[in-house]
Amino acid sequence: MRKMIVALAALACLAAPARAQTWPERPIRLIIPFPAGGPTDIVGRVLAQAMSESLGQTIIIDNRGGAGGVNGTDMVAKAAPDGYTIGLASAGALAIAPALQKVPYVWSRDLKPIILVVKAPEMMVAPASLGVRTVPEFIAAAKAKAGGFNFGSTGAGSMSHLSSELFRTAAGLDMTHVPYPGAAPALNDLLPGRVQMLFLDIQVLRPHIETGDLRALGVGGASRFPQLPDVPTIAEQGLPGFEAANWYGLVAPAATPPAIIEKLNAAARGALAAGPARAALTNLGATIMGDGPEAFAAYIGAESEKWTRVVKASGARLD
Repeated sequence: MRKMIVALAALACLAAPARAQTWPERPIRLIIPFPAGGPTDIVGRVLAQAMSESLGQTIIIDNRGGAGGVNGTDMVAKAAPDGYTIGLASAGALAIAPALQKVPYVWSRDLKPIILVVKAPEMMVAPASLGVRTVPEFIAAAKAKAGGFNFGSTGAGSMSHLSSELFRTAAGLDMTHVPYPGAAPALNDLLPGRVQMLFLDIQVLRPHIETGDLRALGVGGASRFPQLPDVPTIAEQGLPGFEAANWYGLVAPAATPPAIIEKLNAAARGALAAGPARAALTNLGATIMGDGPEAFAAYIGAESEKWTRVVKASGARLD
């Protein structure tokens, strides 16, 4: 019996490389752990279409929202490691949520990074009526009215929230957090000045910046946005090293064969290199990345450490 078990195990090991060589033989499911229509969904659909053409198989989008991306990410972690289920992970699910709550997966154990697709730096804005035009001016105004300024967010524990906490602690400000159930209600209170500051993705803020209703104070990324080249980064304005950016990357179940991971990485890199996918993602204000599995894993680890420090330093918690 023992010899039979050993023989069967050996056959399984031989079969895995053979399956990887012929993969993909059927459609691939891409789990997007957020509802349709949001930034994560848009990035996933753009990437999936371009990768489908390269792989010769349809990539089917499966939106599985809930718990800030945790539910869908857990589905990927628990899926069969055959290359036919992958996920679009984000900073929230992999680097922020584990610092705020117990999640049902350990990314370094249960998931295999494939590629870091894009970074989406947050933009810091204030209502035009506040009368400040730069980050130093905002800091001076907030310090002059200690405890009197509020900052909004798209919810406790969101990238919007923790970006503001990172800024608040770095600048030494006393401000009150006002969480909202999404970007629209947060903007509704920011525009008339009921809250004084907000961090959000550029594609949501840009129309209000162009009308002059909001003042773009600083970019949370390492470089300026091509669409708004006159807006300096926050790091340029007296907070060196400041970086607050959402990011999106492909992941697979941990035991997915390396050969399949390589094929997925190559297809994604090809999609990002040129053509409609790159143009569409750049137009969203995203910075194209394309990092491989090892570099992406290292980046997730660094981001996890960073946001854990922010949570501890700020006392941020889920309501």
